Amino acid sequence: MELNPLYVIAFVSVLLALYLYLTKNNGFFKNHPIPCLPVEPLFGSTRRLILKRTSFQDFVRASYDRFPHAKIFGMFEMLTPMFVPRDAELIKRILVKDFDHFVNHRSMFPSNDDPDSTMLLPKTLFVMKDQRWRNMRTTLSPTFTGSKMRQMFELIVECSERMVQHYRREAETTGPQEYELKDVFIRFTNDAIASCAFGVQVDSFEDEKNVFFQYGKELTNFARPHVFLKMMGYQVFPALMARMQIDLFDRKHSQFFTELFHQSVETREKHGILRPDMVHLLMQARKGTLQRHTEKEANESFATAYESECVQNTEVPSETLDETAMVAQCIIFFVAGFDAVANAMTFVAYELAIAPTIQQTLYDEILATHDALDGKSVTYDALQKMHYLDMVVSETLRKWPPNPASDRMCTKEYKIVGEDGEPDVTIPQGATVSIPIAGLHYDPRYYPEPERFDPERFNEENKHKIPQGAYLPFGLGPRNCIASRFALMEVKAIIYHLLLNFKFEPTNRTPIPMRLAKGFSTLRAEKGMHMKLIPRK
Repeated sequence: MELNPLYVIAFVSVLLALYLYLTKNNGFFKNHPIPCLPVEPLFGSTRRLILKRTSFQDFVRASYDRFPHAKIFGMFEMLTPMFVPRDAELIKRILVKDFDHFVNHRSMFPSNDDPDSTMLLPKTLFVMKDQRWRNMRTTLSPTFTGSKMRQMFELIVECSERMVQHYRREAETTGPQEYELKDVFIRFTNDAIASCAFGVQVDSFEDEKNVFFQYGKELTNFARPHVFLKMMGYQVFPALMARMQIDLFDRKHSQFFTELFHQSVETREKHGILRPDMVHLLMQARKGTLQRHTEKEANESFATAYESECVQNTEVPSETLDETAMVAQCIIFFVAGFDAVANAMTFVAYELAIAPTIQQTLYDEILATHDALDGKSVTYDALQKMHYLDMVVSETLRKWPPNPASDRMCTKEYKIVGEDGEPDVTIPQGATVSIPIAGLHYDPRYYPEPERFDPERFNEENKHKIPQGAYLPFGLGPRNCIASRFALMEVKAIIYHLLLNFKFEPTNRTPIPMRLAKGFSTLRAEKGMHMKLIPRK
């Protein structure tokens, strides 16, 4: 059969156009006096990551180590050129001092100003931009202060004690068991966030298939084929995806959480119910009755991300927070807390299991606190005073940061003045900056013997030696994680209750050394994290 020449020409033209589109930015860094990782069509510099040959954390570390003498280098995430600073002082300037140049996250997902839009993702604090972000951040900031966490702490303790009772009953019935810890901890974070964010009490240990838990696993599983395709779509064709209003959240999930939140608000308003959770705080924020300031309390964790003055001092009208926006914040809070906080708990338990001396030191502190409480439940203030617990959690977040990398978009041209004969570097407006958190956390300039788990890095004498731009488990500056206090409260509460009642013991299935899951996956062990919970007498 003879091919029509016009079809051949059309086919070749489409291939050529696609090739040109996929390679149009490949020469981007030739105009900038910085080194750059190799780049390939479509894959950019991330082929090993996309094809699941390496983990996200290991990729960030390897890229960071590629240019040890550079303050900044270039790379491509698929089609997107990215500037990667690897100097703590420069990163501090970008995230804090010169924040007005880097107000937004990159434009991977749509930031939709249409009040009638049903998409939830664009209404989340993480995706919002410019003044809309400032307004929402200022409205939500009082929700996550230390005083508000103190009010919610009782709900966290209830979930912790229920979990401990469940595993004690199992141990009494069948003896000490080996568990996959990520599964253990996502059940706890599910119950905690259901209680604190939506005002719903569930028990994912007794009712393993409750809808809240099932939807939580689905929402945080970004490897699901259709979700992965959506994310790739936003990488390659962001304008088209935004125009088509394709939300990253599935419709069934959005509808479920929207109806749940609406029912909770309606019931409380109708019956005058007051419950110290996020629903109540968001209702107050909507009415403008929350105080618009934040406070730094004594004994707070070294890892706490504090609110910036540029957010604290902004006055905004309370009507910026409608019910759809409230639901959106709860969902993104749920997504972040369900998986990332469970990961932190998992890696704390792992490091304690393989370092019995450190585990014993922490247990001694926990036991001393428990005895001082004289039979009462642990309080928020008692937890805050546990310095060794904070050292252990802080070091865990250094070795296993929730996000191996973060990003900012340059909103106006930014010039980095060269030093010691180095050329100036200009980051153009619209360019993406990638913050290599995992690379910084393993840099021996800041952390000698970085592979070693050493809580003493964060004792009173040493922690102040760590440059502010070199420790970023919850980010830095005005765009840091708004819920760091809540995350730290959860992690410390569950470690307190578990270690008071159980000893963490590794089993050959405990991965030593750690091997992380490959690809754009959340931080997790490649084959799960198995160990025994041995009841204490």
